[in-house]
Amino acid sequence: MVIAKKYFTIAIVAFTLNSMHAQKDIYNASANPSISQKKNELSKVKQEISSLEKVIKLKAAKEKESYNTLDNYNRQSYLLHNLINSLKADESEMGQQISDTQNKIEELKNETNLLKMNYSKYIVAIYKHGKPDYWESVLDANSFEQAILRYKYLKKFSDQRERDLERLQNKQDELLSAKQDLETEKNEKTLLANQKSDEEKMLEVKRAERTKILNTIKNDKAALKSELDAKKNAEVKIQNLINKLIMETELRREAEEKRIAKEKLNVLPKKFASKSNVEKPDINEEKSYDVDLSISGLPSFAALKGSLNWPVSGGKIIRNFGENRNEKLNTVTLNYGIDIKTSPDADIHSVADGVVSAIDWLPGYGSVLILTHKGDYRTVYSHLSEIFVKEGNHVNTGSIIGKVGESLEGNVLHFEIWNSRNKQNPESWLTKR
Repeated sequence: MVIAKKYFTIAIVAFTLNSMHAQKDIYNASANPSISQKKNELSKVKQEISSLEKVIKLKAAKEKESYNTLDNYNRQSYLLHNLINSLKADESEMGQQISDTQNKIEELKNETNLLKMNYSKYIVAIYKHGKPDYWESVLDANSFEQAILRYKYLKKFSDQRERDLERLQNKQDELLSAKQDLETEKNEKTLLANQKSDEEKMLEVKRAERTKILNTIKNDKAALKSELDAKKNAEVKIQNLINKLIMETELRREAEEKRIAKEKLNVLPKKFASKSNVEKPDINEEKSYDVDLSISGLPSFAALKGSLNWPVSGGKIIRNFGENRNEKLNTVTLNYGIDIKTSPDADIHSVADGVVSAIDWLPGYGSVLILTHKGDYRTVYSHLSEIFVKEGNHVNTGSIIGKVGESLEGNVLHFEIWNSRNKQNPESWLTKR
């Protein structure tokens, strides 16, 4: 009874320590893009912007007042917008990491303090009652079985104390490491914020220069013809983008079918399985954000024909689907979609649920965004001044995905609908106004 009483306090301490959960690993900064990687990305974009700027400076004053110069500024604005959006996302992510690290530091402080307190109780118990004597507990036992149990318990208790001491040291090391990580993260967040501020100032300068050129050449026939020619080339490139997305989706479907066939073969006797039937499909490993939505929970796009939401609120169609005559240039062009003239900086909405499959920049249409919808349908939004989504994002019907940019004809959104490789007339899909 004396021994049992003597070690009651120690047993309570052991129970407290053994009931504590193991601490998870602290955020590892090396697993995320480093500051040097961000600098490299920033440097590449800045190099392209610098190259575009050199082209403008090499031109004579009169040459600067041309559609090519306007397109140059459009490209620079696109690059700067992408860079700013990337920096914003990185800054937000770093803010979350800082918050997580601060929480970890508090958890580590609390656990370290608890370990210190409990270990202190253990030391006090040793001071008051002396260190446990294995043989004393064995000899004082009422039976052989009780002696064995006491010996095993005290041995386990002693081993646990050694582990607790080691754990206390580890927690103190983790706490120091977490504080160092926090300092690094704060410095990186400050760097990102400064970079973002610099690029936003640069964007404002480019916007002002672009507006000046735009107002100068707005009624110039040569500039209008250059824009029209650029749009013709852009239509071909949009079609190529659509074809690329379709091919990627078909490859994924084929790979999925082969995977299912392979799983079925695996449940058959080996003599029926053929190597030729389970060969690895040749799939392009390049990252793609186009997806097969045929079996997803999204509503059918085809069912929306005639009731599809408009991509912009208000505005009017100034160029219909199909052939259009340009009165100023006296030319006929083929339009794969419709052109909607809107108010300055009008919001662009997703016409249906889908996934952002591609974002690109094309001379003539500027920033181009493609959404993939259920049933192999895709919508194309061209000539955006700002884009608020990234490739791979899921968007809902009505989600704001960007803003309409300004062209020689004003603020015009070019909008297309595709079913696989077939161009659709958007006017037969959109709800009547």
